[in-house]
Amino acid sequence: VQLVESGGGLVQAGGSLRLSCVASGLAFDYYAVGWFRQAPGKEREVISCIDSPNPRTHYVDSVKGRFTISRDNAKNTAYLQMDSLKPEDTAVYYCHARLMSNSTQYWGQGTQVTVSS
Repeated sequence: VQLVESGGGLVQAGGSLRLSCVASGLAFDYYAVGWFRQAPGKEREVISCIDSPNPRTHYVDSVKGRFTISRDNAKNTAYLQMDSLKPEDTAVYYCHARLMSNSTQYWGQGTQVTVSS
């Protein structure tokens, strides 16, 4: 099983990035997908998740209205559209997949997002 994130980079405050998470080796349709982030010196935190097959979405308050999570099960891919980025969004962003029926879960390797002021 692999989860591969891409789309991170350096962007100025107010800018946008779109992260992608491509999954392989698992029945993607049966997994909820979450995006986590970890800033230097801080704990990893969940910021958004999306269920399947009913794609209900959830966001933490700090990103609500700025970030949009989505998924394309036909492409085994999840996305995180990040708009109006702030310097405090700087972190390594991780994709996480959790099987809806039990505790099976997988992590991606992470992608760095840096927002300059």
